[in-house]
This record gives sequence, C-alpha cells and structure tokens, in this order.
Amino acid sequence: MTPEEQHIRKWRLVLGGDDNDGTAMQLEKNDQQIDNALSALYDSDRKGGLGPSSPNVSRWLGDIRSFFPNTVVQVMQQDALERLNLTQMLFEKEMLEQVEPDVHLVATLMSLSKVIPDKTKDTARQVVRKVVDALLRKLAQPMQQAVTGSLNRSVRNTRPRHNEINWHTTILKNLKHYQPDYKTIIPEQRVGYGRRRSALKDVVLCIDQSGSMGTSVVYSGIFGSVMASIPAVNTRMVVFDTAVADLTEELNDPVDLLFGVQLGGGTDINQALTYCQQVITRPLDTVLVLITDLYEGGDEKAMRKRAAELTEAGVQVIVLLALNDEGAPFYDASNAAYFYSLGIPVFACTPDLFPDLMAAVLSKQDITGWAAKEDIVLKK
Repeated sequence: MTPEEQHIRKWRLVLGGDDNDGTAMQLEKNDQQIDNALSALYDSDRKGGLGPSSPNVSRWLGDIRSFFPNTVVQVMQQDALERLNLTQMLFEKEMLEQVEPDVHLVATLMSLSKVIPDKTKDTARQVVRKVVDALLRKLAQPMQQAVTGSLNRSVRNTRPRHNEINWHTTILKNLKHYQPDYKTIIPEQRVGYGRRRSALKDVVLCIDQSGSMGTSVVYSGIFGSVMASIPAVNTRMVVFDTAVADLTEELNDPVDLLFGVQLGGGTDINQALTYCQQVITRPLDTVLVLITDLYEGGDEKAMRKRAAELTEAGVQVIVLLALNDEGAPFYDASNAAYFYSLGIPVFACTPDLFPDLMAAVLSKQDITGWAAKEDIVLKK
C-alpha cells in the first residue's frame, strides 16, 4: 500500500464509511473488522451497538484487544462503559477476565462494589489487585525514598553516635581537613541522623469519594498504603461524601481499602474537616492533604471556618483538586480562592509528582516555590 493509500485508509476508518465520507475506499477484511469494532462503539446512530447479549460484548472485547494497543483498549473500554452503559461487562466473570485492567476500570469497580454479583467479586478483586500491584511497583520506591530522605535530612545533628554517622556528608564537610601525609581526613565535624521518635510526622489523607474523584481515590489509596509502611510517618486515611469513614485500619492492604470506598453521593467537606480536626493530636507536626474539587454540599461557611482553625493551630494543609493524569479538573473557584487566602496551596497534582510534593511538605519547604519549579499553577 502506497503512503497515499495508507493516508486515505486512515481517513476512511476515521470517517466511518458513510456515503459522504469522500474516500470511496473499500476496506480489506482485517480493516473491515477494525471498522466494525469502532462503529459498534462510536457510530452515533447505533446506540448500544454492541448488542444486548453477553457473547456480542465478549466478542467485541476480544476484537479490540487484537486490533489495538493496551492504551487504546483502555480508552475504548472506558468509552463503552460511559457511552453504552455496559456495566454488564463487569457483572460477568468471563468478560471481566478479558478486560484490560487500568485505573479507570478500578474506579468503576469501586463504584459498583456493592452490586457486583457474588460470582464475580473474586474476579473483580483480582483485576483490582493487578492494577494495585502494577502501581505499587511504579510508585512505591519513589515515595519511600522521597519521604524517608526528607525526614532523615530534617533530623541531622552534629553529635551522632557511631552507627548514626552519615559518612558521605561527613566526608564532604571535612575535605578541608585532608592530611596528605596520612592519606586520610580528620573528621572535625561529624554529621549524622539523630535518634528520633517512632513517628516524626503525622499525615492525614482526607479524600472526597464523590463519583468524579474516582481515579484520585485509587492513587490516594496506593500512596496511603506506601506511607503507612514508613515508620517515621504516622498515616491516617479518611474518606467522605455526606458521611465520614476512617479507613486507616485498611492501609496495610490497598485492595481491601479500595473496596471499602463507596464512590458516589454528595459532599460534606465541613464534616470531614471536623473529623480530621478531632483526630489531629500534634498540629505542628501534622500534614493534612485534602483531596477534593471543593464543591461543598454541606455548610460552606462552617467549612471555611474549620479550614481557618486548622491552619491557625499550625496544621500544614494542602488541597489537591485532583490526584491523577487527567489534566485540570472542574473545581469551586470561590472556595479555592478562600483556601489560598489562608496560605493553603490549592492545585492539581499528577501521581508522578506526588512523592516529591510530600517530601517538600514534610521538610517544610515553600510549596509555592516548589510548585513554580514544577510548572504547577496554584489556584487563587
């Protein structure tokens, strides 16, 4: 096929083969199957184009896995759930086994966790476990290194015991005392990590579990589980809609934690902040990460008052409008401006940047400067 024919072929697949598509191109058998898979989902004149029967859906899932790379398959699966309301895909064990796992699928399973049939629940957990394990492999080490490193640096002292000496830093500090005759350095100034309490910092992840925050909840659960494994950080995870649930006890197993989340419902940020205020015992050593779009369905005036009280008490509050890779979210600009007026940074964050953000917060860096360095625009 010539480059020109290849170009026309792509346009034929894009335009869908209607009489007025203008290409007049006849597709080969394989391309016709691709066209059929695309038309079943994206042809606006064929609502529910995959058909009502399970075999049709199952066949379509198999087709798109054959024709497209995983990243495209994930997009098409998500579009099928949204455009054609094919939640039946997630109610049949055989079909769920064929679905390409991704963060969006996990969020959908979380929203359906209460109605998934018993025969499918084990398979659903396996799908979630596969995504969770993949995210842990990607995100756990950067998170542990960033958080542990920032806390270690914050407790340096100049009179360490032998087993507490940071030799690399000590050598750098004493290079000027190098003795050529003895080929050694005299360590006049020793630098080490001081003995510390079992938890240097308290971190509270307070997460809006309304339907629009699904992928943010998934990433928050992963990061919460990783931080819970770091002895120097005492991590608590709180989720809320119109009620508040403390899922801290589930942090040791992120799959159980995610299935404990019930996506959907309203939003009462004031009630969530009130609960967090009650469980915070060391405000000067506490970071509160509030993950929400700031659309308050409860008492907005009380919510603002609660936020002011937390900052006045010395709690370091950060508002993340989203924790995902999906770009700028919708959010309540008025509440964002109010939080910013309290000195609370408000912005969206990607999962790749979250470990660095937590390292900056825990070491009390200027978050405005950190955001500027990362090309993050704070919401004012």
